[in-house]
Amino acid sequence: MGKGAPVEEPELIRLSRTGDRQAFAGLVDLYWDRLYRWLYHLSHDQHQAEDIAQEAFLKAFTALDSFAEGTRFQAWLFRIAFNAFVNQRKRRGKVILAFPEAAASEEPEPAEQLMSKEALAHLARAVGRLPAEFRAAFLLRVEEDLSFREVAAALNITEETARWRVFKARQKLLEVMKPHLAENEG
Repeated sequence: MGKGAPVEEPELIRLSRTGDRQAFAGLVDLYWDRLYRWLYHLSHDQHQAEDIAQEAFLKAFTALDSFAEGTRFQAWLFRIAFNAFVNQRKRRGKVILAFPEAAASEEPEPAEQLMSKEALAHLARAVGRLPAEFRAAFLLRVEEDLSFREVAAALNITEETARWRVFKARQKLLEVMKPHLAENEG
């Protein structure tokens, strides 16, 4: 792969399938930050998120022949990562309850400007306390902007189940946040 115009994702995938490690490094560059952030939100542990992200990319590289062209690489990669996360959690037997407040974005977004820091911390904790399967679907939909079909593919569930999990996550978050929302209206 030479220097010049940026190479598009399908070309990076095609080159990676031929064993081009530089092309695969391009895919890692494209998805590392998003995958790591999502895994950090799931695991609440920097080192575990890094380990799982590395494992996911390694598995993706070795399984590139099984990637179906015409599907979204991001959803396929996140599915590999989610499976690695679930397997690691089973091995460790860990139940994760807290959501680190430091994981909140440094830059305020319009919705965040309306909420107090206390309310944002409360929301972060509430997301962290969602059952892992709801949290995973919710974060893929909200933070990664995946379609319900892509969320379903990433988590190896039906599209209907993906919609239900995101709906239930939103419902649970609304219940927890009602006092803070009423506070901002008044």
